[in-house]
Parts: sequence; structure tokens; C-alpha cells
Amino acid sequence: MLQPVLTPDGLLLTEGEAVTGEERQILALSREGPGALLIGLGTGLLLAEVEMPWRWLRSWAQLFLTRLCQTKDVRMMPVPEVEQRRGMMAKVPPFPGVESLSPEMLEQWWLGMAGYVAQKMAGHAGGLEGWLKEANPAWHVVGRVTFHLAENKTDPQRPFAFLATFTEKLSASGQVQHLPLARALQMYSGQKDQAAMQALLEPVRTAAAQSALLREWLETRRLFQPLALDPQEAYRWLRDSHLFQESGIVVKLPNWWREGKGTRPTVQVTIDAPQEGGGLHAGGMLSFRVDKALQGSPLTEAEWEKLLSAETGLVSLRGQWVEVQGAKLQQVIEHWTRVQNAVGEGLIGFLDGMRLLARYVPKATAEEAADAETLYDWSDIVAGKGLAEVLEKMLDPAQVEPPANLRATLRPYQQKGLAWLHFMTRLGLGACLADDMGLGKTLQVIALLLLRQGQVKEPALLVVPASLVGNWQGEVAKFAPDLKLRVAHPSVMERQDLDRLVRSPAAMLKGCDVMLTTYTFLQRTESWQMHPWSLVILDEAQAIKNPASGSTQAVKRLQAPCRIALTGTPIENRPGDLWSLFDFLNPGLLGPASVFAQVVKQCATGRDGYAPLRRLVQPYILRRMKTDKSVITDLPEKTEVKAWCGLTKRQTTIYAKLVDQMAKLMADATMDPIRRQGLVLSFLIQFKQVCNHPSHWNGDGVWGGEDSGKFNRLAEICSQIAERRERVLVFTQFQETCDPLARFLARVFGREGLVLHGGTPVKKRPQLVDAFQQPDGPPFMVISVKAGGTGLTLTAASHVIHFDRWWNPAIENQATDRAFRIGQKKNVLVHKFICQGTIEQRIDALLEKKTALSDALLSQEGSAESLLTEMSTEELLHFVSLDVNAALG
Repeated sequence: MLQPVLTPDGLLLTEGEAVTGEERQILALSREGPGALLIGLGTGLLLAEVEMPWRWLRSWAQLFLTRLCQTKDVRMMPVPEVEQRRGMMAKVPPFPGVESLSPEMLEQWWLGMAGYVAQKMAGHAGGLEGWLKEANPAWHVVGRVTFHLAENKTDPQRPFAFLATFTEKLSASGQVQHLPLARALQMYSGQKDQAAMQALLEPVRTAAAQSALLREWLETRRLFQPLALDPQEAYRWLRDSHLFQESGIVVKLPNWWREGKGTRPTVQVTIDAPQEGGGLHAGGMLSFRVDKALQGSPLTEAEWEKLLSAETGLVSLRGQWVEVQGAKLQQVIEHWTRVQNAVGEGLIGFLDGMRLLARYVPKATAEEAADAETLYDWSDIVAGKGLAEVLEKMLDPAQVEPPANLRATLRPYQQKGLAWLHFMTRLGLGACLADDMGLGKTLQVIALLLLRQGQVKEPALLVVPASLVGNWQGEVAKFAPDLKLRVAHPSVMERQDLDRLVRSPAAMLKGCDVMLTTYTFLQRTESWQMHPWSLVILDEAQAIKNPASGSTQAVKRLQAPCRIALTGTPIENRPGDLWSLFDFLNPGLLGPASVFAQVVKQCATGRDGYAPLRRLVQPYILRRMKTDKSVITDLPEKTEVKAWCGLTKRQTTIYAKLVDQMAKLMADATMDPIRRQGLVLSFLIQFKQVCNHPSHWNGDGVWGGEDSGKFNRLAEICSQIAERRERVLVFTQFQETCDPLARFLARVFGREGLVLHGGTPVKKRPQLVDAFQQPDGPPFMVISVKAGGTGLTLTAASHVIHFDRWWNPAIENQATDRAFRIGQKKNVLVHKFICQGTIEQRIDALLEKKTALSDALLSQEGSAESLLTEMSTEELLHFVSLDVNAALG
């Protein structure tokens, strides 16, 4: 299946296989650019059966083409207002990269369509009209006929006036000149220009085929006369006005008739927080009040009765025309009265109230769907003052002072994240912090934990993948040494202490601020699932996207008044994942899984698209991206993070044997210094190889992803990069690692990448660079450090991964600067892979501690290795020894 893909750079691309004829057309159009693709969807593929994302894109093209037909001048078409563009965004269905969508992007697509149409017009003998006819007969030559409807306050019986006109020419001053449509009949009849007459009336005939009223007027020739209309006839005309517009007729309407409806009386449902926001929480109750209103102003009983008793049509009330459909009004008031009686005492549950405000109502049948549309057409569901204030704070909470004992300075967007997490947890509402990788989700959570220190009786629980235990340990030690962290994992805690913690968590956690464990350990520890935590935090929360998995079920059994999920994956693009996550964060908000599935299906065909679902979940998700204008100016241009990796059991066994072999060989006191140095360097390379992959060390050529902790970590990170449609450079010290890495990454990304190493012909290198730099270029390039250390510009990448380290910052920085250099418009995130419990971790610590020494020594290639060869045998063996608990993670 072919699907659209939106890149963080704003490129509209395609992904997947084109199976149907329509998909093959889409693929061909996409190669010409977004303007051609959108116009093609709106013309040649106007009636094609395509998937929901293509239909949504087509609707943007249809709006453009409708306005083009009305104005008949591509230069006179302003881009729709920001609010209209935001409304379009609210309806967008899920597809890859949609989180990057912005009003500015829609503007660029609009301008792209304008440029494409201008190009087509210039190359067509028939100009705009000829091209439109050829592009799709449904887009008729339109824009010359105008229908006018206005109020005529001098005639109480027939208070509306109608006139059909056409545009003959422009005046000397450039103003459009309208003449009555009857005048056209005389002109073209006298000139015997039947072709011009046919072209002029073609959109009128098209509209008349769909509108009984217009058909009557055309047949009786009333259309060609000025008409005085009573309210009922004017209402019929107004109800059909959208048909006139769609056919290409320019329609001038009273300003109180918008988007196919007039000013309406509504049943106003006010949902509010009790006592101006006091006591609001997920399990709480909200006040529920039903009133009758007109534009927010209460209606008297007499006014309401007048409206109910009137015929369907227009009624004059309070000096304005009001649209009335008495039967529907009665149906709506009866519905809300039943709801009010059912909830009792004017209260409704928090989750039910949030669903009503979002208009998130599952409909089991087509009849129920129609009833729901009627319900919302004639209802006005609003948040009262207290609840509105709370909802506003959920989107933009008041700042809180970062804790004094946080050893870091939060950036402004991180301060906002801290304030939001603090506000949401105080309310007892689940919160998903979904910032991009590299924006500091970990730091924001650490700041929150420090803020809560001493204010809660029970500790918080932090659940992470095993590969991130070391990351969290290191970040807490660095930024919050005062935070009392208990790591419940064999890599850190002695087995007997871990057993006691399993048996008696309450006793073992006294005085503890937060306990850290893994999804796997939590799944098999029932006592932790039942323990009363003050807060539960999930890192890499996409781990619970499968509701049936054991780890997901264990997480959902946890007892806590508030919950936080951290993820860098755009969850809003996967409705199924979204349900599972929210079933943990705010259970019941999205309804049961079966109901949610039904709602998603209805979103795909409903007139509001996915807007109800997005409105419902939006307050509980804080997502900032590196491309956000409010964030990008606040970021360093290059962010470096350590990606801690465990070892598999196979890697651990090989590494331990190598340490034993080295110890036996180094015990030879007669060994000369040169031979000793060669021996040390040989073992250092072998340790590196084992940390990379067992197949790197033994040369068996298998390279199974499950055999290497680094390969597993690479998959975790690159799956998120792939989800965001970003691109990455992967550097390795070893040429023989390049091809296995490329094969592995091709499976992660679902696309082939590029490889550049010492064996790559010199003439081929510029071709590889050019291919990678293309807007739709390969998602990754694997590069050996020596081959790619200098002379390359690869700014299409926003991520750099150092798969194995040279232990030389100067060389690593040279490699990183292939992406981070002049011409780079994106912030670059650098991931440095380090195997825990091995020589890699100790080298990293050495370089961290001895910065001055590093600066002095590491300008020489291999200086870290040189430093190790000068150690005593005892120091060296301690340095390369294996911490099995830490390595296995």
C-alpha cells in the first residue's frame, strides 16, 4: 500500500508499494512535487477510491480548486487564514510524520499548487479554462455567474431579495462590472454567440441538476428576474447555496449564514469544575447544566416556544434571522434532558465530561451517527469558567521554580515541561511527555522528582527498558545526587537485597524517593504491582503499545494516583498504540478497546475527521519537536548523549574468557615492553569487537541482531528515527562492521541505506554523498571513521551514532562534523554507544574525569590505547575486567 510521508523538513513524500492504478498515478505525480501531487488528487483522481490520508490531502486541493474556479485568477487567491488551516489540521488522519504538520506547511502546499497551476495555464492554448476542462470535466469553467441574496427590510412579507448577475468586463479602473443575468441572454442572442452562452450557463445547469429550487427558477425563467422572497423560500435557497458554490457559481450570502448554516438556537450544555476547579481529578465529578440559548445568551421560555412552534426555516428573533428546525430542536432538548436525569443531581463523571467536550461519541450504527450529527449541530457544549481555567492551565500552566538542588539549568521549554508535569500530577491526571529525542525528557522528570521530594509519603516508581538502567543511574547521579534512588535490578543490587525488596517493598523503601526497575522485572514481581506508589513513570512507554503483552498488563495493575509516560515516538500516528497508552495514563478516557476501534473507523469517514479524538487526548500530551520555532532557538546546535548498551549472555561469556586469557599471558614477568604493548593493543581490539558483536570477534559471518546488545540498542534508537522520518549517520572504527550494520539497519528502516568505507572507490564517494543529500535520499549511511572523518558534507542527517568509540574525542568530533557543519539547518543529536560493565564504560569515565589530560594527549591518534599500555598489569586487568551484573543489564 502506498502512503504519504511527511518529513521533519516539511517534504511530502510517498512510501510503500504502489499496487493499484490509482496508487501508481499518485506515485508518478509525487515525483513532480507536492503541487502536482495535490492538484492531481483534486482533478484526475477526484473520484478515485483512495485511503483516508490521500482523501484528506485531496480535500485541501479541492478547496484550492473551488476558489480558483470562483476567482478564475490564480494570482488573486490568498492563502486561507491560519484558523482555517488549523481547522484543516484538526481533521488530519494518522499517517507517518503527520506530527510535523503545521499551518506554514499548508501554506507552502497552497503556494505550490498555485505555482503548478500557473505553469500549466501558461503552457495550455486554452489558458485556465482550457486546462481545467482537460484536467477534469467536473471543474467547469466557472466564476462569471454570481447569485446574490440580501435582506430587504422594507418588505415585511418578503424580506429577502435575490438577483443573478454575470461579470461582463472590468472597468477602466479595474473594477468588476456585474450585469443582470438576463442581460447576457440579450447580448449573446444578439451576437448569436451560442458558445459563449453555453459556457456562461454551464455551471448554472450543473447546479440545477442538484437543486430542485434552482431547477424551478430556470424552467420558469424566474432566475433571470430580480426576486422578492419570503423567509421559507429564502431558506430553501440558503440550504442549497453550497451546491451553487460547488458548481462554480459565485455566491454572495448574508453574513449570518456561514458554512452551510445560519445563526441557530442551541441547547447549551455547560460542564464545569465543582467549586471553581477545586477537587478536580480523573475519578471526580463535574457539574452538568442544560440551558436554552442563542449565541450564548439564555432564551426565555416564550422565545423557546416560539422557535419550537415555527415551521422549519427562518424566524426573526431579537432583531436577527434565526434558522429553526423545530423537530430537531425538540429531539436535542429531550436527549440532554434524559442525560441530565440519568447523571442525577447535576453532576457528570470527569471522563464522560471530557468526552462530551471533545465531541468524542461512539456511534454503533449509521442511524446513530446521523443522530449524533444532529445532536451536535443543535447543541453547544462548553466548559464553565472553573473548568475552562483548568483546561487552559493544562495547555499552558504557570511556571514553577526549579528545585534548588537540581544541578542543571533548565532551558525555557524544559521549565515549561516541568511546570506541566507538576500541574498534571497535582490534578491526578495522566500525562504523556512526548518530546523529541535529545530534548531532555529525563532531566525534566528528574526535576519533577526533586520537586516532590519530601512532599509525598510513598516513593515514585520508574519503569524503564533494561538498556536504559545505566542512563537513568548516570543522569540522576549527575543532576540530582540528593535524590534517594533505589535501583531494583541485578546489575546494581545484590541478589539478597533484591529478594528482600521483592518480599517486603514497604520496609526496604523507607526513606527512598524513587525506585527504578525494568519492565521485565516488574512483570514477574506481584508485590511491586500491588504496592501503593505516589507516582508511576514509564520510560520508552511505547513498550506497552501491545495491550495483550505481559509487561503491559503488569504496568496497568500498578497502584498510583498519577501516572507519567515518556516517549519520543509520535503516538498520535498509531491509534491502536494510543489506546493502550491512555488505558494506562487515564483508564476509561477513550472507552473500551472495542468502542475505540469503532470510533477510529467513524473518524475515517466522519465530517470532522480525527478532530474529536485529537481534541480529547491533546491536553494530556506535551510534544515538542526540534523543528518547533519555540524550541529550536533554545537548543544547542549539537547535543551529545550516551547510549548505554548491555551485553548478551554470549558476549559476556566471550568477554570473560578474553579477560582470563589476558591475565594468564600478562603474568609472564619476562615479557619485553614492545611485545607487552602489542599484546595489550591486540586484546583491546578484541574487547571492542566482542562489544560490537560476537560475529565481529569470531568472523563467522552470522551477525544475528539478537546476539549483540549494541545491535539491540541500535534498533531501539533507529526505530524512533525511522518513525520520525529523520536520517542518521552511523560511524564505526571497523570496515568489516559496515556491511552487517547496513543489512541490519535496512530491516529497521524498511529501506536500503548507503555504505562508505576504505574500500569504496574514490570516484563513487561524491555519488554516495549526492544521493544521501537528496530530499528523499536513503535514511542512513554507515561510514568507517577513517574513510569518513574528513572531506564529506552530509547535512541531510540530524542524528549521528558512534557505534564503537575511538576513545579519541578529536577523531569522533571530526566524524560528527560530517553532519554538524556549515549548511546544516537542523539540530544534530549525537549518540555515543557504550557497553556497561566493560572497558568501554571505564574508558568513557576516564576521559570524563581527566579532561585536561585528554586535551593534552588525545590529539594523537590512539592516545587512549597508549595510555592503557603504560598501566601496570594489575591496573590494566582491573580496567578491562567484566562487571557481569552491569553488562547483562
